[in-house]
Amino acid sequence: MENKITTREWLPLIGMTVSAFIFNTSEFMPIGLLTDIAEDFRMTEAQAGMLITIYAYVVMLMSLPLMIAASRYPLRKLLLATISLFAVSHVASAFATGFWTLLLSRIGVAFAHSIFWSVASPIAVRLVKGPFKALAMSMIVTGTAIAIIVGLPLGRIIGLYVGWRMAFMCIAVLAFIVLAYMFFVFPKLEKSEPFTLSQLPVMLKNPVLIGLYMMSFLLPTGYYTAYSYIEPYLKQIAMMDDAWITITLVIFGAAGLLGSAAFSKWYDKCRYHFFRITVLGVAVVLMLLYPVSINHYLLVLLCAIWGIFVTAFNVVGQAELLRTTTMSTSAVAMSIYSGIYNLGIGSGSYLGGLICTHASIAYIGFGGGAIVLLSFIYCAFFLIPAMRRQQEKAEK
Repeated sequence: MENKITTREWLPLIGMTVSAFIFNTSEFMPIGLLTDIAEDFRMTEAQAGMLITIYAYVVMLMSLPLMIAASRYPLRKLLLATISLFAVSHVASAFATGFWTLLLSRIGVAFAHSIFWSVASPIAVRLVKGPFKALAMSMIVTGTAIAIIVGLPLGRIIGLYVGWRMAFMCIAVLAFIVLAYMFFVFPKLEKSEPFTLSQLPVMLKNPVLIGLYMMSFLLPTGYYTAYSYIEPYLKQIAMMDDAWITITLVIFGAAGLLGSAAFSKWYDKCRYHFFRITVLGVAVVLMLLYPVSINHYLLVLLCAIWGIFVTAFNVVGQAELLRTTTMSTSAVAMSIYSGIYNLGIGSGSYLGGLICTHASIAYIGFGGGAIVLLSFIYCAFFLIPAMRRQQEKAEK
């Protein structure tokens, strides 16, 4: 067996990494464009926020059924069809004549999102030889991480200079390029053994997995209560101009690299403490969002700390899920995790919209922080004890 990855393995793996980047960038992009979209369609930011809420709910509802359906088709055809749907839906977004046609096009993107993340990890590990499967998985995570870091600010920068429609068109063009690339380099892979619902009950008897699912709902709900409306918040409450907002969002995203680095350095050494600190950190940051809005520099610093803690939590969640599942169930478990996480995104966006409509956008941090504080209580007193018991049982 060769001790390195061949060019024929590298080429499709790079394509999968870029695909992971554009799929997640597309998900985050509307957050940075919310004000422009709302102004274009003469609606409030809370109403425009339906783009985020409904997108997330569609992904939540369709992740598991589409994963089950997708397991019955050849992976090459499935992947190319998924990227095609993604690209065409973005063209439709760019040419949307009204808010509802834009929303319909985003539902098409959400369907593609659901299918892609159901097969991305299984495809990646099948592209390479045994010793390099972990590397393949890490490259998919890298594509996702880069999207989280630059997705929102990139969308905003493009939107500021050429408009929100061209931001969506740029994603479409990139997707068509990836589609052409993958058509030539992606190998034929046999379809995997179909997953059936009868396998779910055994998997869901794992208390740690259930706890992680609960966290994947609670924390994103609180986080996105504020994050979904961060762009209009910075403009209306912090009184930042466009340049300051863009800088803040770029720093927010880039700070996530420090969260990832902190995970690599400290997580294995103090696993439980690290988990608790990341969750509590998000809660504290959200609670401080309004008090520090009077000073631009303090607010930028707070957003950087926010980015560190949120990224660290996202990596911890995935790491713990892979730790508590087997190779045969990890793809299914991740699909469900993604669906529940998107339920949290949609719920948070909806709650944030309610706060904006019925109270004030100034209070999104308090509302989100209260929910994340609840997730910290659950993490500290229920999930981590379950993780300890599972580890003690495994060591016997």
